[in-house]
Amino acid sequence: MSDETIRFLKEEARRLTDENRDLRNELRALRESVHALSALYYLSQNITADTDVFKLLSDILDAAMAVLKASDGSLMLTDDQTNELVFAVVRGTAAESLNGYRLPAGQGIAGSVAATRQPEIVMDVRRDPRFYALVDETTGMRTRSMVCVPLVLDNGRVLGVIQVLNKVSDREFTQDDLDLMLVVAQLAVTAMHRAERAGEQKPA
Repeated sequence: MSDETIRFLKEEARRLTDENRDLRNELRALRESVHALSALYYLSQNITADTDVFKLLSDILDAAMAVLKASDGSLMLTDDQTNELVFAVVRGTAAESLNGYRLPAGQGIAGSVAATRQPEIVMDVRRDPRFYALVDETTGMRTRSMVCVPLVLDNGRVLGVIQVLNKVSDREFTQDDLDLMLVVAQLAVTAMHRAERAGEQKPA
């Protein structure tokens, strides 16, 4: 067997090893995504008047971040009186400083998503003229990229938006990520609407 053949076989073995490792990582990520979505589905089906709404929103955001492998995220609710978006649950760098922060109506990428009811992938927020830099300046975090999806009832009412930021390992968000976020958003809307209705029906 020639040296060239041996070298080729070694390179091929190395390539197959790397490929198998990547496939195992992808399979593990897929299983984690399925688990997170399944947990959110069952959560949305078991809403009662005693459901802790804050924990519900936290679980929704945690599921979104697990599915997309993101380091930061937030779930914002619409203030029906002012149309501001209020940071209800925040994960990541700005978790302590952003809770309760209000985003002026229509401001930022999240405000645009709420107004248009259209989901967005933004690869580089600094190049997007809608980016509301004051949030980063206030909290000290650095938003690089995001997936932002509106939470919309069938009647068109916008409950809020959910966004995940800065995919781990500096990878880019993809269309597959957006598709998964749309599933999360639909489950979130179902859960939030049921929680709202259960709360209204709860005896005083």
